[in-house]
Formats: sequence, structure tokens, C-alpha cells
Amino acid sequence: MRRRTGVAVAFAAGLILAGAGPAAAQASDDPLTLTATIDGQDINGHTMVIVPDRPVQLSVTVVNNGGAAVHVRSVRLAGTALALTFFAYDTTLPFDVAPHGRVTRTFGLDLADLDGQAIGLLPASVQLFDVDRNALVAVDTVTDVRGSILSVYGVFGIAVLLLTIAAWAACLLALARHKLPANRLRRALRFLPAGFGTGLVAVVSLSVLRIIPPEPSVEIPIVVGTTLIGMVLGYLTPHPLPPVAEDATTSVTLTREVTG
Repeated sequence: MRRRTGVAVAFAAGLILAGAGPAAAQASDDPLTLTATIDGQDINGHTMVIVPDRPVQLSVTVVNNGGAAVHVRSVRLAGTALALTFFAYDTTLPFDVAPHGRVTRTFGLDLADLDGQAIGLLPASVQLFDVDRNALVAVDTVTDVRGSILSVYGVFGIAVLLLTIAAWAACLLALARHKLPANRLRRALRFLPAGFGTGLVAVVSLSVLRIIPPEPSVEIPIVVGTTLIGMVLGYLTPHPLPPVAEDATTSVTLTREVTG
């Protein structure tokens, strides 16, 4: 038994190493590498605090490891959450990077309107595009946007919260009135939107409160987990009571003898 376990572990480790090897080699052979800084701080691996009323200096350094020149047309700073883009700033900045060359470009970004677009922790990226709008290379980061709760992202979270409250209220009201479907699977599906909305509210709340950014590794387990919990709760709800049949009233006919 121990021998089989050891063989299985060795086999699994071999698969992991075999998969990691080509990935590591591919990463080292990338034709372009990008380093980006905001106000002199490397964005890779850091949470960048962005105050909308303060312009920032964005610097990009591109290293061309390939044998052909690369033409860069524009630079984009974008923030996303729940697969939605909540802010994006494109700057046209044409420059060429010679083979095995290195180029650094620095420019200012006015982020004043970011106050009405986002708030809290948001995954972001700096991307380079060519003349055909094809993405050349990107570097990821996390931004801490000091925006307004009435920004697009904040209003999105409030709207999801209200819809989730309405979904739970509808489910609980139907439960109290014994109006849920008799089929357990249908009852589970009835609770699905409420569970899904709860996950979205949790993800947005953690982001706005600056606890955890809504990255896919975080948001997907939370949303899937709350959705499944909602369905399980719906599945386990008690069977609705059958409609109470009204008792048939028996009428007693009294016959009176009328004597003439």
C-alpha cells in the first residue's frame, strides 16, 4: 500500500514538473518584457494607492528579447472586477523597440474623473498595444482607488445589494406562504438568484472595504460557494403544505308536517 502511494505521489509530482517546465521556459523566452512604475514605484506585486485629484507619472520600460523591431502605439491603464472594466485610460505614445533593445517612456496621467468610476481595491493592468490594437505585453497590479461610493463601481454594488435583498425577500415570503414549488429541484433553483447575488455583494463589499481585491481566484469561489449554499437551502426547505380543502357543509333539511 505504501509503495503504491509513493508511486502515485511521484507520478503526480512528475506531471506537475512537466507542466511547469515548459511554462517557465516560455516565460523566459517572451519576446517582450514590461516593467511599469507609478510615481517611481514598481506596480508589480504592490498595491498602488490612486487619489483621483492627484495626477500620476506612469513610466514603462520595454525590453525586446526578439530578433525583430516592435512598434508600440499606445499604453493603457485599466481596472477590472467581475470580468467588467470599470476604468480605462489610453494614451497614444508611439515608439519603436529595436531587437534586443530597451526603451523607457514616462508620461503624466490625469485621473480626475476616476472619482466617479471606481472605489476600493481593484485588479488593474498596464498594457501596450500595436497599431492594430493588438495587445503586446501587460503587467498586472492592484489599485486602491480613493473614489466615491457613488461611483460606477459603488452604484453597481448598491444595485446588486438591493436586487439580492429583493430576491431573498421573495423566496422567504413564498416559503412563509407555502407557495414554493413542490419539487425540491425547482425549490433549489428558486433560491439560486438569491445565493448568486449574495456572492456578488460579498465580493464587491470586500473590495470597497479594501480587504480583498476581486480577483478571479477570490471572486469565483465566493460566488460559486454562495450560489450552491442558496440552492442547498432551497432544496432543504420544507415541503409546502397542500391546500386545505374546505369542509363540505352538510345541510339538514327539516321536514315539517303541515296538518291541514
